[in-house]
Amino acid sequence: MGRAYSDDLRERVVRAVIKGGLSRHQAAAQFGVGISTAINWVQRFHETGSVKPDQIGGYRPKKIAGPHREWLMQRCRNDFTVRGLVAELAERGLKVDYRTTWEFVHAEKLSYKKDADCRRAGSSRCHPSAGAVDQVSGSDPSAAASDGTNLPRCVWLSCKRKLQGGPPRLCFGRLRLWLSELTGRAA
Repeated sequence: MGRAYSDDLRERVVRAVIKGGLSRHQAAAQFGVGISTAINWVQRFHETGSVKPDQIGGYRPKKIAGPHREWLMQRCRNDFTVRGLVAELAERGLKVDYRTTWEFVHAEKLSYKKDADCRRAGSSRCHPSAGAVDQVSGSDPSAAASDGTNLPRCVWLSCKRKLQGGPPRLCFGRLRLWLSELTGRAA
């Protein structure tokens, strides 16, 4: 972020306009500042009697404070989403954006984590496709194969499908290597 121009330069530009008779455009060109800058400095001098800049930066009190903070702390004991909290705060009369709410939740170390059974966004290359919860065999998708080999489970499932006549579905590069080792021939 840029710094404010010096008070000395501000005073010289304003003095050139008010006492020297220069236009704001001429004073801006003479002192090497922007035209709108010179206009604003002269306007500030007429309004306040000073050319000093306003404060830049500083402390800004948090929007989520007092009764809203207490309500939000209670509310976050149950499941929530940040977007949902923004909407609920708006209903209660406090207009905040997503970022403000997220920063509050993060600063207070509040979070809602879904349990492991809810990870059902879809299949990846190394895990079986997500079917119904009862159909998923085993609770740990990264567990070793159930036949006692040291194959990763995703490769074992693909090998099993291949050996049963079905098309392999996952990890094709590793699948070929493991198939060749399992069957003793090139896959």
